[in-house]
Amino acid sequence: MPTNSHAHHAIDTASYARAAREAVFQAAAVCRAVQARLDDLRAITKDDKSPVTIADFASQAVVARVLQEHLGDSLVLVGEEGSAYLRQPEHAPHLAAALEAARIVWPEATEEEFLAAIDVGDAEPTGDHCYWTLDPIDGTKGFLRGQQYAVALAWLDHGVPAVGAMACPNLPIAHDAPLDKVDTHGSIYLSVAGEGTLEAPLSDTKADATRILRSDVPDGQPVSACMSVEKAHSSTDDTARVMERVGPAREPARLDSQCKYAVVARGQADVYLRLPTKKGYVERIWDHAAGALVATEAGCVVSDAAGLPLDFTHGKGLERNRGIVCAPAGVHTRVVKAIQELGLLD
Repeated sequence: MPTNSHAHHAIDTASYARAAREAVFQAAAVCRAVQARLDDLRAITKDDKSPVTIADFASQAVVARVLQEHLGDSLVLVGEEGSAYLRQPEHAPHLAAALEAARIVWPEATEEEFLAAIDVGDAEPTGDHCYWTLDPIDGTKGFLRGQQYAVALAWLDHGVPAVGAMACPNLPIAHDAPLDKVDTHGSIYLSVAGEGTLEAPLSDTKADATRILRSDVPDGQPVSACMSVEKAHSSTDDTARVMERVGPAREPARLDSQCKYAVVARGQADVYLRLPTKKGYVERIWDHAAGALVATEAGCVVSDAAGLPLDFTHGKGLERNRGIVCAPAGVHTRVVKAIQELGLLD
């Protein structure tokens, strides 16, 4: 959004933030309901992974509908899904289950309205315009294991994340609680560029939000990394080599999804590091836009593995970047230096 009028910008940002929070809040309710009946849905669809497909579609439809209700029909939403899969006759059970899930928060939805809402999120991004980007379920394997996942939504203002909302339905609000157990309350994060990051329990809409602010880790103090439960997403051996150089090790936090950005932002871990596992791998914008803003506005530094800012102006991929580093400033500097010294991007 052009910033020629400060007041105009502030008003719009506030309304966008309200819309984003409501969208991920409602989508999280849908995802929770699907996660609660994984085995039933596997039996209906004869497919182990189908529950996450069902939740993905329902989540995207609900987010699109809430954003349109708040902001009008002309919004641009860049999501992961289109409705073509659900429109195929052989996927009728998936469509029925996804529509049923969406009706938890959108009871009057018709099949055609539901499919049309999914397709709102099938837009293409343009770096010189404003658009939303959504990961309707970030952390597929965490979702299927009954552990951590996120509904991650961001609004980009000419390629710069300006509003981020992230619902983490299983992430405890207590910063010292175990991350591998389902939490009945969950957490929700809302960030506006220049205004900080707010954290609140997801289960209680009346609860006060708390501003989270990340402190740095002095040189020589123990540091911990956020590690994926799954090893495929980042080179774990190289991560261990980097962390050895950064400081003495604290127990790593193991979890999936953009919840990692929140866990670093609130001090439960000190580094979220993604090193490319194969040449030419390109990160997707919806995997990082919301989480990166949540962490940045809490006082962390987010860059690629070479220390360059994330560049969201090249379509659906972070084409100009390799890897991700999120950490408070001093730790971030040490991590990027260690990556360079080890030649991990050569």
